[in-house]
Amino acid sequence: MNKFAVIVILLVLLAGTASAGNWMDKAKEYAGAKPGSGSANLDKDTVAAGLKEALSVGSGNAVGSASKPDGYFKNPAIQIPLPQQVKSVEKPLRKVGFSKQLDEFLESMNRAAEKAAPVAKDIFIGAIREMTILDAYNILKGGDTAATAYMRSKTYDKLYAAFKPTVTRMVMEVGVTRSYQQLVDKAKKTKLVKENTLDLDHHVTSMALDGLFHLLGEEEKKIRKDPAAQVTDLLKKVFGK
Repeated sequence: MNKFAVIVILLVLLAGTASAGNWMDKAKEYAGAKPGSGSANLDKDTVAAGLKEALSVGSGNAVGSASKPDGYFKNPAIQIPLPQQVKSVEKPLRKVGFSKQLDEFLESMNRAAEKAAPVAKDIFIGAIREMTILDAYNILKGGDTAATAYMRSKTYDKLYAAFKPTVTRMVMEVGVTRSYQQLVDKAKKTKLVKENTLDLDHHVTSMALDGLFHLLGEEEKKIRKDPAAQVTDLLKKVFGK
């Protein structure tokens, strides 16, 4: 008889009146597993494979969502905002007739991010391949977005380096700089905006990456908790109840 079975029997005998389900979860806690965890009795290789598959599915969904038309622009959770130096005077600028220029500038930044997002795919795949069994176990025991935090720590610098040249190109292609300069040139007459050294490429790149990791975190939460998001047998085995 294994350790888990012995613990279940002892707890039931001691409790007498508790529900079987509650004592089953309690037994798992004593046996070193999380209540409701489908990974309690899985071998290390299966757990690692499950985590890698979860990240592959989640990162693919995140990149796909961000890179589609309006992926950033019409998603309030990740929409790239106006830079702070513009945001701080947005209301007075709109009051004096600059709504069109502000809207065009906002949209152009988000379009650049949508076009740049696909470059993240290969970097995510590389990080997933490098994950060790120890990494996988630490992630599985972590919080709802432990895998996302791991990916951020492993990929952010590479993503930034890959994103920024693409963003720079897309900023020119979709007219972000032009939109911003037109806004500044006209708004300077109101004395609400002054010429400055705003790094548009950095603003768009950093905000785009924050949005991408937000989406990955949401995907991870779903895979951990929602059976409908556990779209493969391996995910069901590792994350299912």
